[in-house]
Amino acid sequence: MDLTHKKPARPSGDHSYSDYNQGYAAAGYGYGYGYGGGSEGGAQRSISDYLLILRERIWYVVVVFLVVFISVLVHTFGTTKIYESYASIQMLREDPKIMLNQQILEGGIRSTEDLNTLVKVMESSMIIKRVADRITGEDLKQFMQPYEKGGWSGPLTPLEVLGANRRIGVVRASLVVQVAYQHPNPEVAAKVANMFVDEFIGWNTRIRIEESMRGVEDIQVRIEQQRKRVEEQASALQEYREKNQSGSLDERKDIVTDKLKALNGYVTQTGNALKEADIRWQQVKQRLESKGDLTELNFIAAQGLISSLMSQISNQKISIAQMRERYRDRHPRMIEAVNSLQQAEQEFDRALVSATASIKAQYEAAVLNDEEARRNLALQVTASEELDRLSIKYQAQEREFKINEAFLSELVGRMRQISAGSNMESQNARKLESAVPPARNRYIEPKISLNIGIGLVGGLGLGLAFAFFIAFIDDRVKSAFDIESVVGLPLLGIIPQIKKMEQPDKAQIVVNNADRQVAEAFLTLHSSLRLRDDSKDAKVFLITSSIPGEGKSFTTTNLALTYAAHGDRVCIVDCDLRKPNIHKSFRRENLKGLIDVCSGSATLEESIVKDVHPGLDILPTGGRAKNPTHILSNKAFELMISDLRKRYDRILLDTPPLAAVSDALVILPLADGAIFTIFFNKVRRKAAQSAARRLLESNVTCFGAVLNGLNLAVSGYYYAQYYDKSYKDYYVVSSEDKNPLDGKREKKPAKEVAAPEA
Repeated sequence: MDLTHKKPARPSGDHSYSDYNQGYAAAGYGYGYGYGGGSEGGAQRSISDYLLILRERIWYVVVVFLVVFISVLVHTFGTTKIYESYASIQMLREDPKIMLNQQILEGGIRSTEDLNTLVKVMESSMIIKRVADRITGEDLKQFMQPYEKGGWSGPLTPLEVLGANRRIGVVRASLVVQVAYQHPNPEVAAKVANMFVDEFIGWNTRIRIEESMRGVEDIQVRIEQQRKRVEEQASALQEYREKNQSGSLDERKDIVTDKLKALNGYVTQTGNALKEADIRWQQVKQRLESKGDLTELNFIAAQGLISSLMSQISNQKISIAQMRERYRDRHPRMIEAVNSLQQAEQEFDRALVSATASIKAQYEAAVLNDEEARRNLALQVTASEELDRLSIKYQAQEREFKINEAFLSELVGRMRQISAGSNMESQNARKLESAVPPARNRYIEPKISLNIGIGLVGGLGLGLAFAFFIAFIDDRVKSAFDIESVVGLPLLGIIPQIKKMEQPDKAQIVVNNADRQVAEAFLTLHSSLRLRDDSKDAKVFLITSSIPGEGKSFTTTNLALTYAAHGDRVCIVDCDLRKPNIHKSFRRENLKGLIDVCSGSATLEESIVKDVHPGLDILPTGGRAKNPTHILSNKAFELMISDLRKRYDRILLDTPPLAAVSDALVILPLADGAIFTIFFNKVRRKAAQSAARRLLESNVTCFGAVLNGLNLAVSGYYYAQYYDKSYKDYYVVSSEDKNPLDGKREKKPAKEVAAPEA
């Protein structure tokens, strides 16, 4: 008996999915976004997949968002209000005050480092302790009242509270420092801020007074030493004047110096005049040597006569050019105009010669004036040097005396200033603005707008993150990407979700007109199988799934009815000997069937239930078997399948799920190919992948997968090209409309195979 009537099996090994699916891709059936069979680049997730994650889990996002947002609102409006009050200090720039041990003590702000140093002093524990010492009695009780509960480490001390709630900052691009303090009581906040300012200014004043007093003691010693030195120098200078008559030298020096200044200024003038005259003369010489146009020089062209003649010549040339259009060259008016032009050009040439001579004369005069001025200056310099030699020693002694005398005066004045300043408590910082209690509605915490914004953004962000996390741990098969890339099977067709109805009605939905979309889906599946090279001539189809409840029997009955409606002789064999279901789908008895045929207690002819629908017969199980694997692997079962091949054009074997039992794998070698049923969003990817791998490793062709129970609410995201809302008009039929499968079955011989539909 010939049992080799099978299509070539899919080879196992290292063959790629694209090689196996070339026929599928050629037929033009690609599902999803970029998931078509045979694509070279492999399937990739698109933005639609991520949008679907959010669409399916929108309630996760909403719930998390509401929880976070409400929590933020509760925290915001339940938190104790914190008020902030601040006072301002102005740091002052001051000149050096005293000289102490030959060093200048700078009491003011000289750099950014000085300002930052003072800010650090204000932030120091010393200032905090001084402020804490000032808070006593009722003020201390009111100050510590909000912190009575303490923290993680126990009750808080005033020092800890002060250090944690005061804030000191420098106003940008200024010498103003702001001292702010935060407290639930606005009056306390203002009072403590003022205490910080007062304590810093008091500390700064005391430090400056102490430094001033030490400076006064040192400067008094320096004054006595300097006074003795000045007196000695004054006596020596008086002796020199009497000996060398330095008074007359001073008068002569003044006269010589005045003349020297005047001559020096005159030499500068003559030098500038000479440079200017030389530049002009050199420019004229260059034009004369190169026979260039002297009028290109501004100082030549700017002379009144030359400028006038140039304008006159230009006008005459223009006039002659205009007259030539009316008169000939020998016309009297033309001759007169030409003569006038020649006369003007001669006068212009004479004017240029005169201007050249004038420039040369100016240059020669400038040379003589400069030489004479320099000779006079040299004589005066010699006289000045002679006087300098006589008065150098006198001036040196006088200069030293004046310096020491001025230094003595400065020391005396500085001592008086320091003494007066120490009594006046001089300081380099002053309070610019006192802290005032803020209004009750001017609290800084909680920040309602900011917290609400954080609640909105954070709630939405956490909601999205939670939705994607749930999607990450959710590995159920639902998209073409999952089927083709993860499970590893081509997608043959998609069956929409069916509204609630009885099982027999679902099993015959393609002929009872209960759901037009489902009927069209099975027509598409039928066309896909008839267009594929590996399935169009197949006779025996094995239909299975990963787990129970994925609609394999539903797919089997409706696909069989679709084949029958297109003229094929079809038989459904219920191979699920554990939970038979096919007889229920057609409301028939399960008295005789496959078990009886394989055991020899009934013939095939007696067991087949004929004409359950035009062109469709079924072979039920005939009951339940205790050892289904033994029956399905029996030789009698092989002979039965061979006999059915001779009787029918298409044979559909409804088998148990692969994940539950291995019955389908026992039958698989007798089939031409398998169809794998997957229910939308039900089976785990690993389970479907494992079951599909068992099919692919069996050396029998697996035609592909059928996605069953697609939720139309999300179909627009996964399969927009198949179940768009705009398609609904094509599926609406009235009760009087004829079923699309009615009337399509053609009468033909039993062994004739229907030609594939276009």
